[in-house]
Amino acid sequence: MPQAPPAAADFLPRALADARSPRVPSTAPYLPEPPFPWGGPALSLDGRGSTGGRTVGLERALRLSLAVPHGTPGRLRPVAAAGALHPVRAHLLLGPGCSLPPGRYAYDPHTHRVHPRGPAPADAPPGGVVVLTVTAARTVAHYGHRAWPLLLLDAGHAAAALALAAAPVGVRVSLDADGAELSAAAGLPRAAEWQARRPGTEPELPLAALWLPPAPGPVPPAAALAAWAALPCAFAPQPGTGTAPPRELDDARTLLAHIATGSGSTWHPARRPAPVTDETLRTRRSAAPSDLAHPPAPDLLARILATAGDTRPDGPAWAAAIGGDAPGLLTAAGPLASGDARPTLARWAAGQQWVGTAGAVLVAHGCPADAPPALIRSSHLAAGYAAGVAQAHATALGLRSRPIGSWQQADLGAALGDTPGHDWIVHGLALAGPRGKGSPPGDMPPAPSTPPALQAPSAPTTPSGKEEHP
Repeated sequence: MPQAPPAAADFLPRALADARSPRVPSTAPYLPEPPFPWGGPALSLDGRGSTGGRTVGLERALRLSLAVPHGTPGRLRPVAAAGALHPVRAHLLLGPGCSLPPGRYAYDPHTHRVHPRGPAPADAPPGGVVVLTVTAARTVAHYGHRAWPLLLLDAGHAAAALALAAAPVGVRVSLDADGAELSAAAGLPRAAEWQARRPGTEPELPLAALWLPPAPGPVPPAAALAAWAALPCAFAPQPGTGTAPPRELDDARTLLAHIATGSGSTWHPARRPAPVTDETLRTRRSAAPSDLAHPPAPDLLARILATAGDTRPDGPAWAAAIGGDAPGLLTAAGPLASGDARPTLARWAAGQQWVGTAGAVLVAHGCPADAPPALIRSSHLAAGYAAGVAQAHATALGLRSRPIGSWQQADLGAALGDTPGHDWIVHGLALAGPRGKGSPPGDMPPAPSTPPALQAPSAPTTPSGKEEHP
């Protein structure tokens, strides 16, 4: 595969350090969501593309994952996203055995319809490939230099939402497929060629893919992706009126394209925790910070921590910070540290003080400061994916939750006495149990008497984190 420009490779370590630094983003005014860019007729997902046998249930899978609920303005969706900006788009590459005729389609989450983008290859295998892309402009405007890791987390959450909705029919997920091959399969220009070929439109950067077979079968997902990548692009997005992007937006796009370069793809099976139902996926929402103070039952916390750690073995490790009579930082294998880490986590989480009194805070940690591009990509995508599955599991168990995306100076390893720069927090998930009888709204647990296990400098409060909806 072609190598990324040296400038991108040289800039990546500095950009990662900058995203983790206390520097406050210089944000632009809130950008409204632009009109859906793909034209052509809008088709219902209820169509029948297969004449017999099992079919991939696209309507249900997309409705329970990426769709905007009917009658809402668009921010309140089943899948979490930083700032409720929802930058992830889905392109459907459908062969025989799907509920739509074979072909390429772009999915519009607002209308819950698809727009045809061209035919399928003659050798398209049964089933469908979903390529997930991100558009960076709105997230960069809101989060500045901290945006690009959040876009990776958002893509991981979207992949988990779709995998949970489509499971258990043999779904496979790839978080390391080569970005150029994903672009070719989806019929999209590469990032470096986008403006020349689609002037005035927002580049879409592919980060993940899912394979949805009509039934468990012998077709390798990599072969399905290759078949689509050999087909040229036939339809373009509607022209826009964009201007040259600001420096931070251009940097974010360059970095995301660089770290998506790979030599192959690994396809992991998607699993749905047993308590999770379609109703769970339809109704899950991130709780307001004021509703996250009550500690979850220890057995339920242990189950969610195990889910987070087991969902993506290729991702970062997970630990849980708790308060109460025996505060500590716990792993599935046992205690990692004693004392209440939540106040320090609150400072690291862009100064969001509510984190310091949350019932429990799960954190994904790893991704060293000098991590190669592939590890940076996999750490964030896998952390977002695992948090998405864990959040659905928590909902099924009656727990409230809220993802926490942006972390500054969160060198967990150094705080625990290990070598600095080797073990950073990349994502988090706050958990809380239901309020006890007679508890007033927003009730807070008593302050712990044990001193914190972690110490960190205060970080400025900024509009960061996975702040999607109540």
